[in-house]
Amino acid sequence: MIALLLLPLVLPWMLPPLARRAVERVRPEIALWTVTTATAALAVGVVACLGALLLPLALAIPPLAALAELIQPLQAGPRLAVLGVSVLAAGLLAVTVVTVVRHTTSEARRLRAAHREISGLPHAGGLCVLEDPRPDAYALPPSLRRPGRIVVTTGMLRSLDPREREALLAHEHAHLAGHHHVFLAAAQLAGWCHPALAAVAPHVSLAAERAADERAARAVDDRTLTAQAVGHAALAATRGRERGPSALAARAATGPVPARVKALLTQAPARRLAPALLAMALLCTAAGTSSVAGAVLLHRGVEIAQGEQPSD
Repeated sequence: MIALLLLPLVLPWMLPPLARRAVERVRPEIALWTVTTATAALAVGVVACLGALLLPLALAIPPLAALAELIQPLQAGPRLAVLGVSVLAAGLLAVTVVTVVRHTTSEARRLRAAHREISGLPHAGGLCVLEDPRPDAYALPPSLRRPGRIVVTTGMLRSLDPREREALLAHEHAHLAGHHHVFLAAAQLAGWCHPALAAVAPHVSLAAERAADERAARAVDDRTLTAQAVGHAALAATRGRERGPSALAARAATGPVPARVKALLTQAPARRLAPALLAMALLCTAAGTSSVAGAVLLHRGVEIAQGEQPSD
């Protein structure tokens, strides 16, 4: 029983190499959806299993055992081992909740501050030009009361020629149109739930950048121009960049830029399917099956402790 609930806590360590292969070998849009979905699914499994593992400790407390109408101790395995695992799960769950709340609050505060910074600026088609000599450009995701905006500094505009500006803005438009901030937020949230999933977040970010690169290349009908814009924007942005307004604000000049430029220039056809996608599906299936089986056995153990015949 306990082993089945521990397995979903170990399986996420297999996802980072699979995510890397998927981003490298599969069409960016498909990789973005698949890797993010797998990351979110495993994160849900981690939190659910930690909650289930907390139950033996909770039911070892007499008032809670009485509330659950237990007439005998819950038998989930060797008592000391089960209680030890349950205590550890309680600590991990508490750390996870505190981490999620703290980082979510911080990100929300930074996002509101970024929107306030551009609230008084005129915009055309969602584009805001910020008077700042530091080269920067990003897609600012929407907040509760404000729509998404593309923000570009005057320093970035001066760093690119007109055609490169067109490709850069097409890239940022692609981030907003593709709702890439949702994928980045899901990956970031999952990373706060498990350290292995935190290692997947950069792969999700790269998939989002690659998807925006491809869409920008189609918009300007020139892959070489798009590659030049990405490279020049990255070189310009290295001068005096500070921490961005939000980790959800996607930038054209982020991620492993040489790999992105190479992908645009080689025009190598990415495969729709790859073994990594199948492996991720099997990984999520294994985690889900183990979680459900462990929860069912735990439920039967509670029924037995209540003096009932376990249900089929």
